Amino acid sequence: MRMLHTMLRVGNLERSLQFYTEVLGMKLLRQEEYPDGKFSLAFVGYGDEENNTVLELTHNWDTDSYDLGNGFGHVAIAVPDAAAACEQIKQRGGKVIREAGPMMHGTIVLAFVEDPDGYKIELIERD
Repeated sequence: MRMLHTMLRVGNLERSLQFYTEVLGMKLLRQEEYPDGKFSLAFVGYGDEENNTVLELTHNWDTDSYDLGNGFGHVAIAVPDAAAACEQIKQRGGKVIREAGPMMHGTIVLAFVEDPDGYKIELIERD
């Protein structure tokens, strides 16, 4: 078994695709439209779906926003330099909500950014 993808519901698919591809540097792997169901799916990631876990962005055409609730935490992405990643994200128009630094009660360097729908993305510094 292996994990295939995580699905996030988004209010505006084009805005979300811009964030994940232009701000976070993911690639649009595939996009599908389902007119009978009134929804679209876009799969984004840093590598192909065959060998990597990706994000599925689901846009229900009649929904502009979602209540994120209090159960979902975040999506984590490994980066070589969290501070540099934050600077690049800010330069690309992204929102950094916690600058790079050691985690509370630990030594792992991390940062958090927020996507257009309010989902938290954790950047974890790794070689």
